[in-house]
Amino acid sequence: MLLFVFVGSFVSGQDHLSSFNMMSFTYKITPKWMAYVELQTRARRDYTVIDYYETKGGIGYNFIKNNQIFAGIGRYGTYEKMKISQEELRVWLQYTLTQKLGKLKLDHRVRAEQRYFYASQTGEHTRANRFRYRLSAIVPINNDKVQEETFFVNAFEEIFLGPVDPNFKRNRTFAGFGYQFNNSLSITSGYMFQREFALRGNDNFHFLYFALNFTIDATDDEKDFVIPMVD
Repeated sequence: MLLFVFVGSFVSGQDHLSSFNMMSFTYKITPKWMAYVELQTRARRDYTVIDYYETKGGIGYNFIKNNQIFAGIGRYGTYEKMKISQEELRVWLQYTLTQKLGKLKLDHRVRAEQRYFYASQTGEHTRANRFRYRLSAIVPINNDKVQEETFFVNAFEEIFLGPVDPNFKRNRTFAGFGYQFNNSLSITSGYMFQREFALRGNDNFHFLYFALNFTIDATDDEKDFVIPMVD
């Protein structure tokens, strides 16, 4: 509750609040293989009007303990004045290294993206690539790890880079909290600040974030849940 009071007072004299909502589905096929699907909506300019969506998913493989490679594909849409203005097809490869320091769990994620754009109003096709690095952390509160009936706090810092000026494209900072109800469901909520860099000037976004995360685990492994972060 204090987080939302802080956010409201912080942005009241500067930028407006935006909303960021996510639903994820993780299927752990074997101890090494997993599948992931994510649905996402955002209201960037007006908290009550959705003007962006994402549908994406992929396959991950844990080739060594705490080391995962992942291949993904997604479709993205941006709206202006209630009409689609840009569509995007994105494919990516990523690598994640997980470290555990006591109860603290750290993830280092590196991603390379190839993006294909279509401007619906002009018919223009363009493409670009982008590189991302994210350091995220999660700390369980009432258990030694995230398991059934566990409260947790999480945070991350992410940077986005590209070959076209400006090379520093975006940064994100997130802080939040959540609860793992059982082996199948968790919720996460928090605040994210996003700054987008462009030649014409910078855009700042203050997102209130909410996520529902569903997990299906077909293995007999000891449960230690991965909480999907803002993406």
